[in-house]
Amino acid sequence: MPTLCEKILQQHLVENEYIKGQSIGIKIDQTLTQDATGTMAYLQLEAMGIDKVKTELSISYVDHNTLQSGFENADDHKYLQHVANAYGVYFSKPGNGICHQVHLERFAAPGKTLLGSDSHTPTAGGIGSLAMGAGGLDVACAMAGKPFFLIAPKTVNIELCGTLQKGVSSKDIILKVLQMLSVKGGVGKIIEYSGDGVSHLSIPERATICNMGAELGATTSLFPSDEKTLSFLKQQQRAHDYVALFADEDAVYDESYTIELNTLTPMLAMPHSPDNVVAIDEVLGMKVDQVAIGSCTNSSYDDLMKVASILKGNTIHPDVSLAISCGSKQVLQMITKNGALSDIIASGARILESTCGPCIGMGQSPISNALSLRTFNRNFYGRSGTLSAQVCLVSPEIAAYSAIHGVVSDPRLADFERTKEVDYFHIDDRMIICPDYDKDKEIIRGPNIKALPINDELDDIIDKKVMIKVEDNITTDHIAPAGAKVLPYRSNIEKISEFIFQNNKADFHDVCIANNGGYIIAGHNYGQGSSREHAALAPMYLGIKAVIAKSFARIHKANLINFGILPLTFNDEADYDTIEEMDTLIIKDLSTLAIGQCLQVYNKTKDKTYIVNQELSTLDITLLRAGGTLNHIKKNQ
Repeated sequence: MPTLCEKILQQHLVENEYIKGQSIGIKIDQTLTQDATGTMAYLQLEAMGIDKVKTELSISYVDHNTLQSGFENADDHKYLQHVANAYGVYFSKPGNGICHQVHLERFAAPGKTLLGSDSHTPTAGGIGSLAMGAGGLDVACAMAGKPFFLIAPKTVNIELCGTLQKGVSSKDIILKVLQMLSVKGGVGKIIEYSGDGVSHLSIPERATICNMGAELGATTSLFPSDEKTLSFLKQQQRAHDYVALFADEDAVYDESYTIELNTLTPMLAMPHSPDNVVAIDEVLGMKVDQVAIGSCTNSSYDDLMKVASILKGNTIHPDVSLAISCGSKQVLQMITKNGALSDIIASGARILESTCGPCIGMGQSPISNALSLRTFNRNFYGRSGTLSAQVCLVSPEIAAYSAIHGVVSDPRLADFERTKEVDYFHIDDRMIICPDYDKDKEIIRGPNIKALPINDELDDIIDKKVMIKVEDNITTDHIAPAGAKVLPYRSNIEKISEFIFQNNKADFHDVCIANNGGYIIAGHNYGQGSSREHAALAPMYLGIKAVIAKSFARIHKANLINFGILPLTFNDEADYDTIEEMDTLIIKDLSTLAIGQCLQVYNKTKDKTYIVNQELSTLDITLLRAGGTLNHIKKNQ
């Protein structure tokens, strides 16, 4: 019998038969974009020539690049507001909050499909929405009314039993899952949560777990829609959105696990990977230099109230810098009205805007060689903006209690109150602008917004050199770094291409230009992390024609196909070891590429021939031959 995700997927199925491991096309009800990826998404939407969006609801959020140290970010925000209005998209202004937190509060609904140009879109799975991250082009296609294609996933059930100890949080649950399954453990899978422990978790707590499910590489994560869901929707004055949703009692899963919540202890993800998880007992007493609380993972009202209770009457350690950002204006207004914000400020914390901020390296970079405790979802090397920093991922309880003591401290020893439920959340949607579809209003484009680069059709032969060879678990942060120096150029592919692989190979851009592009050779899980399509779009601009890897992360592989870059995997992983940078590789007969066909790669430099695999659908092959999705759409309009 069907699991919960299978029920929702089959209800939305519009293309192909539902068979696990096969490509399916589903109808998307809602979309969201954010400003780091949204500018490209709306430029692509404009290029499709539609009159207005075809979804039930589409929202453009500004939450990533709010640091306005030059004209670039402000110009892009103005473009996003105007293009949203023209195409029927709601616009959430800067300062209204982080897309995932605001969407959970005001728009996400049980049983709806949600596609977002951000890898942490699965946050809405906490409310029973089938929410998935994707590249901006896929989201633009969904807004244009086209199906979203994915491989019908395997399903994983994680049964939560019992209740959490005081001082142990939902963050510790997902860190435990990451410890169990690793950052590759969810690839090609949807994670569902069940068990009596679910009934003890609030919607924000469930959302934290679904949010970091992205670090498993999972397609999405999902909780049932139950009485807790109804209660949350009533608090948001949205009870009309409630639908009860559960997996069948005899649902069959591909994998099943059990976590006894009462045995869980506080946990930390150590540098530089979310699955490098240890129990707090192993690192107690480590000196802390910085603490950052917030991000789409842990910035809810529940989280901030726990933090305020721990900080109340205490002072931040003199050697610690504590920065706190609420996830939404709603949260900020509520803790302002009830006095919790005063307790936080009195402790010595620095209050930041309700945005992503430090999570993507947009300010608050720690000191050299710092130990930084962050309630975020990623601690990839260099993401904080300080290459020598050691970033650990922790719960709000660990973060706040450690900020007081100046060392990693066990929050089970802290004296604080559990968050009390409120009857209603504060509702104020004045910073969400409703569209009027007025096509006569000018769409303002700043000088940093450049035309989309166009790829060529796939050649029959790729005869090029290897531009870079990288190891396992290369993230999109490695490929296309975030941060205040880079992200302002997100709508200028020519400029942002100068930063590609800058921390792996400083001259990558110049080598690509000199050789008219070539190949990327990679290990396992290539492209894990963010959904940012710049990690495919900029390499395409630099002439990258194929990536040969041991395996790919889901979203990045889709982005490569969308922009006409051929994703291939080694048939024999040992072949990876025999290839070096600047080797000349030749692939022939691509004009006859077919489903399931293996390809030969001739290494002219080493006089070796390799067999590589391609796991491509008929549609994937069609898009690659056209040179990418936009080329295909234009040809078939």
